[in-house]
Amino acid sequence: MARVPVAALSTLLNRIHPRNRPARPLPDLELATRPRPWLRALGLTTVVLVGAWLGLLIVGNVRAPVGPMDTTMALRPSLTGGTKINVSPLGALTLDSHVAPVRLDVNVDQLDPLRAQALVDHPERISGIQDEVARDVEHGTLDLAVRSGVAVVSGATALGLAVYRRPRRALAAGGLALALLAASGASAYATWNPKSVLEPRFSGLLSSAPSVVGNARSIVTEFDVYQKELARLVTNVTKLYDVTSTLPAYRPDPSTIRVLHVSDIHLNPASWKIVGSLVEQYKVDVIVDSGDTMDHGAAAENGFLDPVRDLGVPYVWVRGNHDSRTTQRYLERMENVHVLDDGRAETVAGLRFAGMGDPQFTPDRSVVPGGDASERLAGDRLASALRDQRAAGTPVDVAVAHEPSAARETDGLVPLALCGHLHHEGTEMLPFGTRLRMEGSTGGSGLRAVERKYPAPIEASILYFDRDSRRLQAWDAIRLGGLGLTTAEVSRHLAEENQPGAAGVSPSPPRASSSTSP
Repeated sequence: MARVPVAALSTLLNRIHPRNRPARPLPDLELATRPRPWLRALGLTTVVLVGAWLGLLIVGNVRAPVGPMDTTMALRPSLTGGTKINVSPLGALTLDSHVAPVRLDVNVDQLDPLRAQALVDHPERISGIQDEVARDVEHGTLDLAVRSGVAVVSGATALGLAVYRRPRRALAAGGLALALLAASGASAYATWNPKSVLEPRFSGLLSSAPSVVGNARSIVTEFDVYQKELARLVTNVTKLYDVTSTLPAYRPDPSTIRVLHVSDIHLNPASWKIVGSLVEQYKVDVIVDSGDTMDHGAAAENGFLDPVRDLGVPYVWVRGNHDSRTTQRYLERMENVHVLDDGRAETVAGLRFAGMGDPQFTPDRSVVPGGDASERLAGDRLASALRDQRAAGTPVDVAVAHEPSAARETDGLVPLALCGHLHHEGTEMLPFGTRLRMEGSTGGSGLRAVERKYPAPIEASILYFDRDSRRLQAWDAIRLGGLGLTTAEVSRHLAEENQPGAAGVSPSPPRASSSTSP
């Protein structure tokens, strides 16, 4: 029998069993179908993020008592961080407490009747409520940190196992989720801002907030009897803010001078209800109106001003570019109105005011006779009057003008200047030390509210002055939803010298001027 060579036998076996063939290079098409490293990394990142979010959403909540309240704490993904305290149905308190990809949410679920009743029956316990709340929050936060760690690891690991079906990949996803949570915690710790509680932002639908109105014992029985009126909305939001001001914020004493700053009412009759409600709730001493109370300045509109007589407090007013001389003369005949024009100064409610009416009358907004040059000229006249008052030994505490460019000319001559005109609020420290406070439209821009996609908000401010120094200590910016809306927001702001740890701000030097004082 003929013998088969070994090489020929090996070739034959390879043809019969392809698995015995030597490895050969893969075609380019097969290489292209292999997953690329960056795609694998992207997929793993998606699994980690989604799994961690699901874990926090499902099992990351912690129920904790805080003082007389039962709360639920949770961490939620966020681009800006911060802390949000939800008090349903009253609204939410937002604090810029930290910068991290997670936000702390605290939901006030209910007021425990037994603990709340104990505070009502024993008011002396209220003095220690802050320490109790601090301890409760600390314990709740520690529990939340542990629960959140378990939640993100469990969520990412479970999702990784469902996607990859490999325990090693699933454990890697869980580890990365824990590292992400730790990095977020480190970022929050590094950017923690304890002063954020000094300037909280409150928002919410407050027309059904009886828990801050009337007798606390009748909250449940009278919950549905409160009317949803705009004036009541303002009363509720301000009272609610007074309740939440137990945070370490500026608390005005009874001797504080309270000034309500309004502007640009533009013939909106609802504004008088808002102004009256603020006067009553904040115990306002004087109202300052920085102009544009009217829309066309016609004599036929004068009846709109009659409610000013019934506000019960002095009303300081300067003319805006929508207010005519006819409007001014009508207001001058009212006993409680103090019209400031041509730099005239008056002492009202313990503060000395000086003001300048707008030199332009432009009810037709297409007509601009003098432009900014005319406004600056009026500002120069106001500045000259302020220098005269200082030379006479009667320095002015607050300058009032309608247009911001005119108010800026008083820089260095007065601690505070008030204005309006631009229909949005803002505060600015001018170069020579004067604080410029610009008010938004207390009338929600009047008829212009319907010209935009969203109605303009209604804005006003409460300014707190020290009676001895006559300097601004703090202010509350009030912002209500415009036409057809029932939202509200109140934010507390502190002057620099009233910030914690501040040593006080020395008075700014007088502003240099090319003109000489008489």
